[in-house]
Amino acid sequence: MTEDKTPLIQIEGVSKSFGPLHVLDRVDLDVYAGEVVCIIGPSGSGKSTLLRCVNHLEQPDEGWVKVDGEMIGVEVRNDRLVELPPAELTRQRTEVGMVFQSFNLFGHMTVLENIIESPVQVLRESKAKALEHARQLLEWVRLEGKENTYPRQLSGGQQQRAAIARALAMRPKVMLFDEPTSALDPETVGEVLSVMRRLASEGLTMMVVTHEIDFARDVADRVAFMDGGDIIEQGTPAEVLDNPREERTRQFLSRVVNTNQG
Repeated sequence: MTEDKTPLIQIEGVSKSFGPLHVLDRVDLDVYAGEVVCIIGPSGSGKSTLLRCVNHLEQPDEGWVKVDGEMIGVEVRNDRLVELPPAELTRQRTEVGMVFQSFNLFGHMTVLENIIESPVQVLRESKAKALEHARQLLEWVRLEGKENTYPRQLSGGQQQRAAIARALAMRPKVMLFDEPTSALDPETVGEVLSVMRRLASEGLTMMVVTHEIDFARDVADRVAFMDGGDIIEQGTPAEVLDNPREERTRQFLSRVVNTNQG
């Protein structure tokens, strides 16, 4: 982890409700440059919603998120937080890459076309530069030779690796992963986790919502356990996964381990 004491991602007092359902309750979390933070917890604990608040796919009811010192999706005006114009939010999102459970690739475009679409249309990169970078990324995620393949012709693991390459094509400051292996066959989970391990080893700042406890143990600098819309405890993988302080964390981990062993 970096020595810099200023977090790259700052989540301050974020709350979110959907009707009567309170999903996040004044969540605070800092993520530093080069750090990998894995967020674990039961379904419905608010993990994915928290991640979506970071790039303003969900608008917090209270609190705010900053990336590299810049408030995301809102600005202070007359002592109130007001929404940014759509064009400004789009610019901010170019710096926050996100990989979803479903791959969200454009089915009518080849793998290569999927990857260059946003750099050309949003960043205004030349097509030649975007193509060069896209081919480098496809080699990096071990999809060389698949440039002209359509998503439907790829396995789930290949589609998710293409989605990672597409997110990286924007050269983001941080990457968000929302349970990126949950929709995959067990045989292909390892392919995606291998790419994510490489990203972590190269110092990319990452927030990862995951049920892959072994991955969190191997890769995370910090693990945060969420339940009931709040972070119950956080610390190193050894602290949270092997010697949790909170009884709720111990209960969750015992169930996860028993399920995996079963």
